[in-house]
Amino acid sequence: LGVIAYKFNLSIQDLVIANYITNPDYIKAGQVLLIDTQPIREPNPLPSGKQIIVILSKQTVYAFENGQLIKEFLISSGISDFPTVVGNYTIESKYEKDDMAGPGYYIKNVEWVMYFHLGYSFHGTTWHNNFGTPMSHGCLNMTTDDAHWLYDWAPYGTIVQIIP
Repeated sequence: LGVIAYKFNLSIQDLVIANYITNPDYIKAGQVLLIDTQPIREPNPLPSGKQIIVILSKQTVYAFENGQLIKEFLISSGISDFPTVVGNYTIESKYEKDDMAGPGYYIKNVEWVMYFHLGYSFHGTTWHNNFGTPMSHGCLNMTTDDAHWLYDWAPYGTIVQIIP
């Protein structure tokens, strides 16, 4: 419970109260926990075509094809001051390398960039290795290898669903 509380920047007591836990040292396998009053969600893919589902509470990207999970990997989404957008989008543009700039940063030649909404994108990240923890200014950071795989796999127009 402590690891889960730390990951979501909550106290153990917050989780205990929200989930009516009588013994914080005992959690059952498969137990669904409420985080920030929202249940942790599982991906629900479409039956056909390619689809990318991001579950921010899990800091995980899922790649589905024809309803079957092809690959999943950890990401780092936006921090609370610069949150990642939620909703339904599509891959709008792709660049093998792109320069990125924002408040307090400028990074040249970011690799395997796929924009899905305005300046929000999936892209490779070499400046940190803390995947599974929000670290970005709203984009979805991933290892360069994972970003390259996703870039090659997902064509323009691929459906992107980002859920809390």
